[in-house]
Amino acid sequence: MYISAQSNAQTNFPWESPLKIAWSTDGTVFSNESIFQDSSGVPSAIRWRGDTLVCAFQWFRAPLGSLTWDKVAVKFSYDNGATWTVPEPIVVNGLPPGYQRPFDPTLARLNGDSVRIYFSSSLGMPPMGLDSTVNTYSALSTDGINYSFEPGARFDHPTNKAIDPAVLFFNGMWHYSCPAGPPQAGAYHATSFNGLQFLQQPDFPSDPLHNWTGNMLYESNSVMKFYGCGQNIWHNSTTDGFTWAGYINTNLLGGDPTAVKISPNNYLIIFVGPPNPTGTSELTPWLLPGIYPQPVTDYFTIQNPGSDTFDYTIYDISGRIISTGAGKKESKISAGGLKNGMYFIELKNKTGRIHLLRFIKQSPN
Repeated sequence: MYISAQSNAQTNFPWESPLKIAWSTDGTVFSNESIFQDSSGVPSAIRWRGDTLVCAFQWFRAPLGSLTWDKVAVKFSYDNGATWTVPEPIVVNGLPPGYQRPFDPTLARLNGDSVRIYFSSSLGMPPMGLDSTVNTYSALSTDGINYSFEPGARFDHPTNKAIDPAVLFFNGMWHYSCPAGPPQAGAYHATSFNGLQFLQQPDFPSDPLHNWTGNMLYESNSVMKFYGCGQNIWHNSTTDGFTWAGYINTNLLGGDPTAVKISPNNYLIIFVGPPNPTGTSELTPWLLPGIYPQPVTDYFTIQNPGSDTFDYTIYDISGRIISTGAGKKESKISAGGLKNGMYFIELKNKTGRIHLLRFIKQSPN
């Protein structure tokens, strides 16, 4: 999921977690859990072209601003998920000028060799990260890497953001969902006969323990599943795409799952695992730094217990460098020249290890 507007500096960010992969014979009890990709989130995997699998995800490998930072990337498997290619960022040709980079990817297989990617974007960058200007869009590809933008929004909620889409063709129509807010708000639901024009339907209901952030799975001609997250990764099933049978917990802890049914007794799942120091050469944890107060007004303080000194770089939400400097374990930094909005600060300690924090600048009323 794209970075939320939460202000807690200790929140786990997507660049701090790897994607994990696990296997199951029944789609509920999984084993052989291992790391699928470092510093990543929001996976979506599908079967494509026979035994070929493709997984798209948001990649956050440092340094910030590089070709591997906050890009939608894909990996392919030609042996039913046993091995995977190295990640490669996708290209969306024809994205209108001024639209922010695609995020929250979801893949859908079409007839022939085509694949459609659904993603979140907006005209311009919302100043606080997310608002109702963020909609679901799509693009087409025949190789899974190079995509052509399809004009118009696939789903545009009039008063709320449309992020983390899930899309699947089932029971003669395309089904779309995206979280409506906190877990108890459930998910928006829309249907389409061509995968382009979606008509909103009644929401999927939920409760505080079940978050409809995840992906749909084609189980059979008569059953569609949704894998979501909460206290455990869970799945739910439907025979018509509208009414759900009930939540069944898996044995996995994590977020934003995507599952593929390889054969009647073989499922794989890819999901966001707990924070892990992947994507770096260091395996020992760096004591977590923090920023206070949040939101920031004229000044903010960085507490960095893991290093006596550090260098820092402040970026705006588009990745443009705003300022650089150096600090010590507890350093006070001026924010008076910053406009209101969201920023990142990259801390680099004397051994070269990088840690990223986020803060929101909000001038006093």
